[in-house]
Amino acid sequence: MFEGLSDRLEKSFKILKGQGRITEINVAESIKEIRKALIEADVSYKIAKQFTSDVKEKALGQNVLQAVKPGELMIKIVHDELAELMGGEQVDIDINANPAVILIAGLQGSGKTTFAAKLALYLKTKKGKQPMLVAGDVYRPAAINQLKVLGEQIQVDVYTEEENKNPVQIAKNAVKHAKNNAKNVVIVDTAGRLAVDEEMMNEISSIKDAINPHEILFVVDSMTGQDAVNTAKAFNDRLDFDGVVLTKLDGDTRGGAALTIKAIVDKPIKFVGIGEKMDALDLFHPSRMADRILGMGDIVTLVEKAQEQFDEEEARRIQKKIAKNQFNFNDFLKQIQQIKKMGNVKDLMGMIPGMGKALRDTEIDDDAFKGIEAIIHSMTPEERENPKILNGSRRKRIARGSGNEIQEVNRLIKQFAETSKMMKMMSSGGGRGLAQMMKGAKR
Repeated sequence: MFEGLSDRLEKSFKILKGQGRITEINVAESIKEIRKALIEADVSYKIAKQFTSDVKEKALGQNVLQAVKPGELMIKIVHDELAELMGGEQVDIDINANPAVILIAGLQGSGKTTFAAKLALYLKTKKGKQPMLVAGDVYRPAAINQLKVLGEQIQVDVYTEEENKNPVQIAKNAVKHAKNNAKNVVIVDTAGRLAVDEEMMNEISSIKDAINPHEILFVVDSMTGQDAVNTAKAFNDRLDFDGVVLTKLDGDTRGGAALTIKAIVDKPIKFVGIGEKMDALDLFHPSRMADRILGMGDIVTLVEKAQEQFDEEEARRIQKKIAKNQFNFNDFLKQIQQIKKMGNVKDLMGMIPGMGKALRDTEIDDDAFKGIEAIIHSMTPEERENPKILNGSRRKRIARGSGNEIQEVNRLIKQFAETSKMMKMMSSGGGRGLAQMMKGAKR
């Protein structure tokens, strides 16, 4: 995401590379490039100009320490200003009421229905809530059915009234139903509508008045850039929503909507959609997004994703096996499956500082481990349990069974042996095993 913006900003910082100090002249040239980068990212000229004025003022006002290079200082200033432009702090969704009622609004095709289901899954798995989805889009063919399918997929109840074509009444009835059935979050999906369609805007206002939601979330396709920002303003003037959800952020190479929507509507971005899978939903952290835009990676999010999949008991079991030199291909397969649960492999690697740019033109799909898994599954239970018995004839059989060349099988077995050796060293070094290391990361 934001590839074009990242490249242009990097170019602007290079102007200061090798400079001994920050001056009016070299800052002016760098600032000009930053402004161009923002405008090309579909940021309005007014916001780009204000942003660069703030950066210039801070850069020239700094007492530069001898240890800090001008280019590094400029990156720090731009990072802080980007984070501030996008909202500064991460803002949580309000789910304290019982039931907490969340109204979803937005244009057609912005991804409201999918987001509603993703939000339900997030609240169920991460917050321990009992959510209920409400099919309030009575106009789009198959909208109700889509929500039912998604609800079944994530095992969340969906409230429908298929014969009722009044979304206001459906929403009111749904809230009553939730109260009577121990559901503590009600997520109301609504039809897509244009801000210029007075009748439809009156309808969403009536739904709001009828159910008095604790949260109104405006869902917008981030790839529409400045149009998304203008639409958000029109909806906010009418609904006074509580937060923005940016969908399809993983496909947004410019970043105009993410950068400016907070400045225009003065409402925080609360969630971002980063893929099609039901768990591809992240809280929006302005500072972390600034890190990623500037090529610094996002280690904090990567660690959080790892912790979500971390099983302390399993880590202790693996640690004991490593210490006794008993780590085998069954254990290796379990580790791969845990990594896969964390999300898209390329996205995960892009969170490591410096890796995002290196991987830009590299295709790493969700099946990156498919070949490895096929090789391991082609082994007998005895071979997986005891890799030392994998002689030449066994390797040939495994290669045939997995549809791989013998070289691929040999490479995996060699990598496995090296990984096992390294893990043994880590396990015994300083008395800190895998479990302790992960505990330390959790604090």
